[in-house]
Amino acid sequence: MISSLRGRVLHLEPDSVVIDVHGVGYAVAVTAHHARQLHLGDEVFVHTAMIVREDAMSLFGFEERSELDVFGQLLSVSGVGPKSALGVLSALSVDQIATAVADEDDAPFRRVSGIGPKTAKLIVVQLAGKLIAPTRAASGAPLPQGLGAQVAAALVALGWSERVAVDTAETVLADAPAGATVPALLKLALAQLGPSRAERTGV
Repeated sequence: MISSLRGRVLHLEPDSVVIDVHGVGYAVAVTAHHARQLHLGDEVFVHTAMIVREDAMSLFGFEERSELDVFGQLLSVSGVGPKSALGVLSALSVDQIATAVADEDDAPFRRVSGIGPKTAKLIVVQLAGKLIAPTRAASGAPLPQGLGAQVAAALVALGWSERVAVDTAETVLADAPAGATVPALLKLALAQLGPSRAERTGV
């Protein structure tokens, strides 16, 4: 069983990549989003699922372990094969899939090419309770985790709306240097929201 690969990109297609691992080229099916991020010659690491059938052996690769886990969960659904599961992950993020299942909303799956209404409903029903949806604020917006959640909570306490707090915390966290503390991140967030408002908070 091949569970991961690390090597250089030899060839790229819109939905697949050939990875050279010590002189051996492995053809790996990937999501469209992943393929767009790769370039010839890049060193790449992928978590892989090896699907063995009577007439073929196929590798499916993912950037994150969470994507591989959801891929496996999708394969457990009646009527969902490897290509359809990869199609779902090409169209929806792991969080979007988990949220749709938690909300019992099959509409996002029906919009995926190759997934019909019946299969979309089965995905929601058969994966219920098996995926962890992201925590959401009262407004329904996903909350950032860890430091971002603390910064967002502080901004809400200072009077900003949850939507503004979440968006600002995510932006600041994405641009922050490694090792940044909550107070430092909060100052950056307040500076982004406007100096006059920051001055009134006394931070």
